Amino acid sequence: MNNIEELVMHSKKYKVLYVEDDVLIRNEYKMLFEIFFDDVSIAVDGEDGLNKFKSDSFDLVVSDLEMPKLSGIELLREIRKLNETIPLVILSAYDNSDFFIKTIDIGIDGYIVKPIKSEQVFNVFSKIIYKLKVKEESKQTKRLLQIYKDTVEKNMIVVKINSQGLITFVNNHLCTISGFKESELLGKSYKKLVHKKDNQKSYADVLKSIIEIKEPWQGQINCKSKCGKYYCVKTIINPILDKKGNIKEYILINVDNTEEENVKVHLREELASSNKNLSQAVQLSKEYEKAMDNSNILSRTNLRGVITYVNDKFCEISGYTREELIGAHHNIIRHEDTASEVFKDMWVNIRNGKTWNGVLKNKKKSSLEYWVKTTVIPISDENNSIVEYMAIRQDLTELFELHKEVEDTQREIIYKMGEVGESRSKETGSHVKRVAHYSKILALLSGMDEKSANILFTASPMHDIGKVGIPDTILNKRSKLSDEEFEIMKTHSKIGYRVLKGSNQEVLKAAATVALEHHEKWNGSGYPQGLRGNDIHIYGRITAIADVLDALGSDRVYKKAWDLDKILDFFKKEKGEHFDPVLVDLLFDNLPKFLTIRDKYLE
Repeated sequence: MNNIEELVMHSKKYKVLYVEDDVLIRNEYKMLFEIFFDDVSIAVDGEDGLNKFKSDSFDLVVSDLEMPKLSGIELLREIRKLNETIPLVILSAYDNSDFFIKTIDIGIDGYIVKPIKSEQVFNVFSKIIYKLKVKEESKQTKRLLQIYKDTVEKNMIVVKINSQGLITFVNNHLCTISGFKESELLGKSYKKLVHKKDNQKSYADVLKSIIEIKEPWQGQINCKSKCGKYYCVKTIINPILDKKGNIKEYILINVDNTEEENVKVHLREELASSNKNLSQAVQLSKEYEKAMDNSNILSRTNLRGVITYVNDKFCEISGYTREELIGAHHNIIRHEDTASEVFKDMWVNIRNGKTWNGVLKNKKKSSLEYWVKTTVIPISDENNSIVEYMAIRQDLTELFELHKEVEDTQREIIYKMGEVGESRSKETGSHVKRVAHYSKILALLSGMDEKSANILFTASPMHDIGKVGIPDTILNKRSKLSDEEFEIMKTHSKIGYRVLKGSNQEVLKAAATVALEHHEKWNGSGYPQGLRGNDIHIYGRITAIADVLDALGSDRVYKKAWDLDKILDFFKKEKGEHFDPVLVDLLFDNLPKFLTIRDKYLE
């Protein structure tokens, strides 16, 4: 996919208001703008433009300068008062400094000088489309962050404290579990919630540690409610830093762990009981294991990493059956994207009896990826020797996919918008106007109906749109192209076709055909497909004559304009070879019509 095709693909959804009082220019440029934007609304003067802007919603405004009732400068000044961020583009034949100074005051985003040159349009629109996309992605990111924030506040106990340890925010979950009202907590020290018998001092030590290392702390805090009741929370304390790296505040994300802690305490007491209670303790241990099994993705391995146990959730997320997993090495689910250093670190820790925590990217049997938060725990016997390893996981795949979607979108914007504008086209606006009129005359003379002729009239100026994908060194070379350079030049037909082919609009469908086939020759020696005779679409045959007729009569970087006699001799020679013989005869029989167009639209 080339840069222009990508630009067009990303610009289609934006809505444009185009203000122009000259009907001929308006109709012509509207078609050009519709290459980029599906929805182009027209206003016939400044006053009409202002009324339309007030009554509808637009993403971009393009306006002429000199107009009756309300000038372009006055119009855009009024629009800027109504909307401070909408991109504004001036389209005018005036390019003096006075106008530029006025536009700077308004905050104009682009200035296109008439007659329009395609490179200027692409440059201006590419910057504006990039700006719109960044603005849109910024809104999406803010919405996503708000969703994350709402989700956390809905499901977690959230507290904010300032750098002095005073509470600045609590959510409803904290008020519910603590029994305090919001007004009773705001402005108070967080120590108000910490249980005295447990860790008033250790809490202060935690804050001191965070201040020194400026990294999140994770652990367990025992708290007390308003009525003095004990409760326990798993806590992550995140220091929030300002631009200078100083701690601005702390955010505490808590999960009520009271019931789990009570169960653990109860189990410890039961497991420490006498032999007569051993069977009951074993049963309670099994129940606890069952609870763990039902709420987590579990596996166990021997000391060599060979799987000895997996639960149903492990089979479900990995796509393997229990029979396929038992006896296999745990790296059966290892994803090649995960660095080997991660696993080296894990094995160093667990072989030394330490618990390892991390997030891993794994691979299903189907080769699809999934993400899990993983804790690997060494299991020791009564002699404190490690006998196996247990891995406990939580599925994070959905969260990572959401994050990846945001990153991919931002990356796509940066990469694709950064390519736009690298290519240039030096054809003049007059050239495409003459080609359009020549094509319409030939179309009507050939017996084509008015509707089809008008479609070709609008589509034919886009015959060389693919040249924006050709390097300047080739496109503007003053000497004859080498064979290699000419092969590159020939690709502009396919480039133009790819840019235009995806549209459902009749004009752009026709333009795609013209772009692809206007270099085909009647005798089959043309490119890119080598079509012959009537196999070449009538649009392509007509535009080929119109394009060559004008190109031969115009100055180019590599040649001077031919005189009329030489041009006519060329067409006589190429009749039935390069060009459709019937169309060449129509050209000669009606030559004055073509010369009138030539003289009307001089360079």
